[in-house]
Parts: sequence; structure tokens; C-alpha cells
Amino acid sequence: MNTKAEQPKGTNAADIGKLVLAGLVLIAGIVAYSWFGRDGSISASVRLLGVLAALIIALTIAAFTALGRRVRNFVGESQFEMRKVVWPTRDETIKTTGIIIVVVIVLSLLLGLIDLILKSVILDWLLKLGA
Repeated sequence: MNTKAEQPKGTNAADIGKLVLAGLVLIAGIVAYSWFGRDGSISASVRLLGVLAALIIALTIAAFTALGRRVRNFVGESQFEMRKVVWPTRDETIKTTGIIIVVVIVLSLLLGLIDLILKSVILDWLLKLGA
């Protein structure tokens, strides 16, 4: 359990302003990509680099808000938890995959057999009795 004190959930005006600015920078990058692509004078790769630069700048601005700090904290804690994970070996993975494939085949054959039996019961016996 996390023993840290909870931070207040509200956002202040400065954070909202930063997030709006980040959104405007990102929108400006996307609009510039479209605007400079109309006449074909600037290559698509240069325009794409401009959009990526706008994205990086927008994320950097957003990282300095309360929401950005919470996201960075979450990513840091997630990386810490990922270090605790015990990953299966290659042999365990191959054996488990083989078992799953066999189970899927057996269940599909079983369901196909049930479908065939129900089809023959309904179409051949019940419908012929009603005619």
C-alpha cells in the first residue's frame, strides 16, 4: 500500500493555462503540417519532424503541471513494479503455448461435434416430425 499523502485533485489556473498552451502548440504543429503540405514545397519528412517537435514541446509543457507530475510518478512506480516481475523462461513459454494450442483444438472439435449433433437433431428429426 502506498503510504504517501494524497495530493489534492484540483487543478489551478496556471496548470490549466499550461495544458491549454500545450494543446495549442500541438494543434499548431498539426496545422503547419497540413498548411505546408498543400503546395508540396516542403517534404513530408521535414513536416513530420515539425509535428514531432511540436509534440515533444507540448509534452514538455504538460509535464510541468500537477497532472504531468502524477503521470511521471505513475510511470516511475510502474517501472519499479516491472522490475519485480518474474518472466517465464523460453522453455516455459513454448510449453505453455503448446498446451494452449492443444486445448483450443480439442475445444473447437468438441464444439463442432456438439454443433453437428444439434444440427442433425433439429433439422433431421424435429423438423421431419412436424411435417
